[in-house]
Amino acid sequence: MSNITLDKKRVLIVDDEPDVLDSLEELLNMCTTVRAQSFEEASRLLETEKFDIAILDIMGVDGYQLLEIATKKKVVTVMLTAHALSPENIKKSYLGGACSYIPKEEMINIEAFLLDVLKAKDEGKNPWTSWYTRLSSFCEDKFGPEWDKDEKKFWEKMIYY
Repeated sequence: MSNITLDKKRVLIVDDEPDVLDSLEELLNMCTTVRAQSFEEASRLLETEKFDIAILDIMGVDGYQLLEIATKKKVVTVMLTAHALSPENIKKSYLGGACSYIPKEEMINIEAFLLDVLKAKDEGKNPWTSWYTRLSSFCEDKFGPEWDKDEKKFWEKMIYY
């Protein structure tokens, strides 16, 4: 049984909305957080500083380009979105190397999502399995009960590899 915590983890939070940054800082008060509101600022930070985790907004800050940089730097990365919430963007996040994809509506649970990811990584397990457990009913409500049926083989591989 792993003893994973977020205490003192260095977390880069990237979003173009100051209120989202404020909320995440408050929710992750056990961590050392660094904020960025633009792609340029975030990419500079990723290139010059060390982070345990990066939380990247998709829209407004070129989140997928930042995901590429963070993945190359071996930073555990989760995507956060309100406007880019879709099965296609979940898939794109997974294929880009993200460890989770969190709707802003679920941001209040960010600590649990991050702990799930860190625990899975520590145990050599797939972090997307716990993501699916937590959010499959949310996705059904948002996208309909057949949301993951179109590319069934992909979703099964993503969740159960």
